[in-house]
Amino acid sequence: PVPAEAGRAPGPPDGGWGWVVVFGAFLSIGFAYAFPKGLAIFFKEIQDFFGTSYSEIAWVSSIMLATTYGAGPISSILVNRYGSRPVVMFGGLLCGVGMISAAFCTSILQLYICVGFITGFGLALNLQPSVIIIGKYFLKRRPIANGLAMAGSPVMLCTLAPLNQFLFDNFGWRGSFLILGAILLNCCVAGALFRPIGASTAQAKTQVTEEVKDALKGKITEDGPMENKTEEEGGNDCFEKVNQYLDLSLFKHRGFLIYLIGNVLMFLGFFAPIIFLAPYAKHTGIDEYSAAFLLSILAIVDMVARPATGIIANSRWVRPRIQYFFSFAIAFNGACHLLCPLASSYTGLIVYSSFFGLAFGMVCAMLFETLMDLVGAARFTSAVGLVTIAECCTILMGPPIGGILIDTFGDYKYMFIKCGAVMVLAGTFLFIMNYYNYRMLAKEEKERKKKEEDPKSVRTEKEGKKNWNKDSTQHGPELEPLREKGEGVKKEMNGT
Repeated sequence: PVPAEAGRAPGPPDGGWGWVVVFGAFLSIGFAYAFPKGLAIFFKEIQDFFGTSYSEIAWVSSIMLATTYGAGPISSILVNRYGSRPVVMFGGLLCGVGMISAAFCTSILQLYICVGFITGFGLALNLQPSVIIIGKYFLKRRPIANGLAMAGSPVMLCTLAPLNQFLFDNFGWRGSFLILGAILLNCCVAGALFRPIGASTAQAKTQVTEEVKDALKGKITEDGPMENKTEEEGGNDCFEKVNQYLDLSLFKHRGFLIYLIGNVLMFLGFFAPIIFLAPYAKHTGIDEYSAAFLLSILAIVDMVARPATGIIANSRWVRPRIQYFFSFAIAFNGACHLLCPLASSYTGLIVYSSFFGLAFGMVCAMLFETLMDLVGAARFTSAVGLVTIAECCTILMGPPIGGILIDTFGDYKYMFIKCGAVMVLAGTFLFIMNYYNYRMLAKEEKERKKKEEDPKSVRTEKEGKKNWNKDSTQHGPELEPLREKGEGVKKEMNGT
């Protein structure tokens, strides 16, 4: 007898090899997020070496972070085409090459290229695939898995902050960059753990593409004149190719647009405080190791906050309204920055770092979980790519604007006040708009149930099956062999 589940993709295993994948994502995400922040240890010395200002040296981390986020669509397209494993391994190779090349730079512009663009692009190829593959392996335990994977950032930051100071004291910033380039090659090992769900083949994708083209050709022949056939066919083929990798219909999704606007505003003040924390401590007269220890304190608290936030977000009280929890975390983060200027002593900076680590961990643990909650796992790959390309502009401008404020006023407090005000505004916006979105969703669900009760609006079984087949073609290369096997079983049933 034909199995009932023939042709359907199996549900996420929610365990097994998935926990090994979480460990690989833990390493990969840790490097992607922590590495640009850990480089702040070298900024004061590189600034003196090249004779640059605070805003000029801040562009190194800004370009790296902006490239990491801006290359999101490229990373998503590569994941849809080749899968997560080869993309992450190639990204790790780029990271190593970029940092090793940076050790031989003779100008700040060359650092922008090697550290900012090359290493940043390598980190982009580590970040998105790691987040995407967790959604393929987990469903019920997804918030916990995301929280554990995101904990890689504070663990790496906690390790890199004192390690970078040790490397600088013993090898200088050039020797340190050589060693860090070798360390980043471990991203290739992390990528090797991302075993796809089924072997990747190109035959199934080619068959689906040909069927789409044939359908388009037939529709054009019936509906339009022959002289317009070639032009319309080319336009439709181009749109289908773009939409195959990036679902542009997400810009019509209300929840996605709310998330996008709120996050673009939030990232204007998200990374600058952590980049300037160690230089601020040195500016107040604190020694180098104590300043680096502030980042370690932040990372230790962050390390505990992310898995704990994942567990809380997975509870039955919070998960149905996880967007409110995310909005609160952003506003809490901003409130910490607004109070930072009151911390004038080293003890005050320790207290600030602890609360900052808690708030930072809460935001990062839910950053991608809330997006997946809005758009679903099938459209998540495209959503990540579209969100990151939009966020890269504010990520690029955030730290340099903070550096300009420091150069202009000669005081760090205005930078912290700016970042805090922006994040409180972003959290308030998300809270209000998510409340509106939840109200609209409830209203639409009520109308949908009312239509279902009307016999005239009930869909036929054939229409429902057709829509299911259309949605099932958007799950990436890992699930293609299963769809191909299902088509073969269907042909045997029809006697072909």
